[in-house]
Amino acid sequence: MVQGVSVMNLKIATAQDLTDPSARRLFRFLEILPGAVSWLTIFLAIFLSWWQPFFVATFILVFDLYWFFRAIYFSFHLHSSYQKMEEHKKIDWLSRVKQIQGWEEIHHLCLFTLCREPLSVVRDAFLSLAQTDYPKEKILVVLSAEESCRSETQATVDKIQAEFGQQFGHFLVTWHPQGLAGEITGKGSNDRWAEVRAKEEVVDRRKIPYEKVVVSFFDVDTCLFPKYFSCLSWHYLTAASPYRTSFQPIPLFINNIWQAPIFSRTFALSSTFWSTLSQERPEKLITFSSHAMSFQALAEVGFKQANIVSDDSRIFWQSFLQFNSDYQVQPLYYPVGMDANVAPTFRRTLINIYKQQRRWAYGVDEIPYVFFNFLQNKKISLKKKLSQGFFLFESHWSWATSALLIFLLGWLPLALGGERFSQTLIAHNLPHTTSRLMTIAMVGLFSSIYFSFSLLPPRPKAVGRLKYLVFILEWLILPSAMLFFWTVPALDAQTRLMLGKYLGFWPTEKHRQP
Repeated sequence: MVQGVSVMNLKIATAQDLTDPSARRLFRFLEILPGAVSWLTIFLAIFLSWWQPFFVATFILVFDLYWFFRAIYFSFHLHSSYQKMEEHKKIDWLSRVKQIQGWEEIHHLCLFTLCREPLSVVRDAFLSLAQTDYPKEKILVVLSAEESCRSETQATVDKIQAEFGQQFGHFLVTWHPQGLAGEITGKGSNDRWAEVRAKEEVVDRRKIPYEKVVVSFFDVDTCLFPKYFSCLSWHYLTAASPYRTSFQPIPLFINNIWQAPIFSRTFALSSTFWSTLSQERPEKLITFSSHAMSFQALAEVGFKQANIVSDDSRIFWQSFLQFNSDYQVQPLYYPVGMDANVAPTFRRTLINIYKQQRRWAYGVDEIPYVFFNFLQNKKISLKKKLSQGFFLFESHWSWATSALLIFLLGWLPLALGGERFSQTLIAHNLPHTTSRLMTIAMVGLFSSIYFSFSLLPPRPKAVGRLKYLVFILEWLILPSAMLFFWTVPALDAQTRLMLGKYLGFWPTEKHRQP
């Protein structure tokens, strides 16, 4: 425990928010730590390849073997999760829900945040909402737009309200003011504004008990599958501890996948696969993108933070810490549709992919937040702190370094190790062994291709069958693309945090071809 600090600070965003000097120094150290470890890893890989090439060559073989078996492990999880998702899509969840006493009391509060998204994107999301099978009078909708974009979005908001305003139990439009104290402009602050307005103007006014309200956080491009609310309701009503649980569907980034250019498609599907297989590890699952939780828990933690970038993961950690680790995420194995990253031009799409990956990677700021509060909280067991802390740190370290180590490190000892090392047996076998491991690992890549075809929506008539061949070729160049669109954004995010150049929220541009 830091001297002078005796309680957790669940509203902190950066070291600058702390007034106690010792606490600020500790938090600043924790901000520096992830980036420093990642850059140290890269530096040591280069330096030791020159100084101790035999050691590095041995490490490479072990590291490649580790990732080889990890890829197989992930492939099995992906297959299992995909099969469960297909099964859950076929279940009549509403019939199951209606067998539970008191199900009629459950209301669903849906929060949609709007920035500059076009009408076509927003309307598709609300069409899908209107086509869900749950009783519409039990669905409460909040569309929260940014006041700073009002001139661009007023017409969209008016059209959506006119078309869908009478189809649900309640339809509230809010405008998130610009420049509120203690906020950064972004989805988190907009969500918080919507949550407070929903509490005052919907839930409290209608006198609905908080524990009877399940709140779902949606991006405005989220298209719901028909049984989402009935599936969510069943899991909520049957959960062992529903007020201490978040519920995570599988985001499928496929809404506009046929329009997406090269790289955008493969990275959208890669994100889909990661979200899908993550459902198989509920003990490590953290809320991401669209997710749901009890309104009672949301109110108890004081709603979302308004001063951070990674709001979807932060609300999980807020809850985990507030309830002394008595909080978990339950996988739904049920999908929601979202957009792949598409901009009007190919160049802008590439830039947007990079910025989106960097924003996601900026979730590394959870490390100082979680570690700092772990030190203050004595009610969370050491075992759970070590388990959650290691997974959080290792995932971001791997994000920033693993692709670089796998694809480049195998050649560094040969290039830097000198003539003496080049004549050793391990130097002779190193490139052959690593290439064989990578070749065998291609089996995992081909399984990804197979699953990607299974997830694709119906092919538009304007798109020829040759597109399937293009999809396959795109997957084959993914490993090289990962260095720029995976490793570099993660290092960028970690370096910014390390240097105190804090990243603001960047909203992903939504674009669909007519």
